[in-house]
Amino acid sequence: MQSFAYAAPETVKQALDVLAEHQSAGRRAQVMAGGTDLLVQIRTLDGSPRTIVDIKKLAETNRLEVGANEIYIGAAISGAKLTASKPLAACLPGLVEAIDLIGSTQIQGRASLGGNLCNASPAGDTISALVANAGVCVIATPSGQRELPVEQFVVGVGKNALKPGEFLLGIKFKKPAPRTGDAYLRFIPRTEMDIAVAGAGVSVTLDAKGVCTAARIAIGAVAPTVILVPAAGQALVGSTLDAKALDLAGAACSAAASPISDKRGTADYRRKVVAVLCKRAATIAAERAKETR
Repeated sequence: MQSFAYAAPETVKQALDVLAEHQSAGRRAQVMAGGTDLLVQIRTLDGSPRTIVDIKKLAETNRLEVGANEIYIGAAISGAKLTASKPLAACLPGLVEAIDLIGSTQIQGRASLGGNLCNASPAGDTISALVANAGVCVIATPSGQRELPVEQFVVGVGKNALKPGEFLLGIKFKKPAPRTGDAYLRFIPRTEMDIAVAGAGVSVTLDAKGVCTAARIAIGAVAPTVILVPAAGQALVGSTLDAKALDLAGAACSAAASPISDKRGTADYRRKVVAVLCKRAATIAAERAKETR
């Protein structure tokens, strides 16, 4: 019979100590933020013994703060709590919409933004939105904390940049500048609760005349990792997001994509779809930017 253990530390130091003890003893420990991916993986992919280290009791992983200059989202906060936050939705509506796409209502009660990021799926809905909004990972390490841009955190299919003995505390963002809006769109074969064929997250900032002064565009489910596409963002800068600029941004996304063909769609189809999603999400983001001050 396989042996599992469970630990629920109440401080960051306690969590790091548990991880360090297991590492030094050559025993496996795995951090759990929500568990909705982890438990499925244990049942279907890897049922080997380990200690589950639950970080839901840590203050740092449960803190949600929308401040004057910065936004911080703890790694273990449930999707249900995040989507219910009006201050967060007012600042980052596209990110909140992406969070709301994670599973059913029941799943939302456990699933976390941090867990979705650490799971590192190419089709993870929140990751494109996190990258578009220039999210920065705050990571607990044995020697303190380190920070890493979200676009550098996911390094492969199911692989992230966490080193042994580390875990994700949360994600932080600069408070969006005035006249900034974001949006996330995906295409799925069904109407709900499916894996994205392609996805696009966009953040744009406009000046008082409606001219784009900054833009970040990230695409998902069309490469081994979510991709930040600087050329797509640059295509929008200096424009009023007219049809020509949107077409250029979409074309840049298609060019940056390196999708596979599977039962959800061919590679060519994904390249076309991601361009459409980019243009539509950029249009929504721009409309939201016009509404903010």
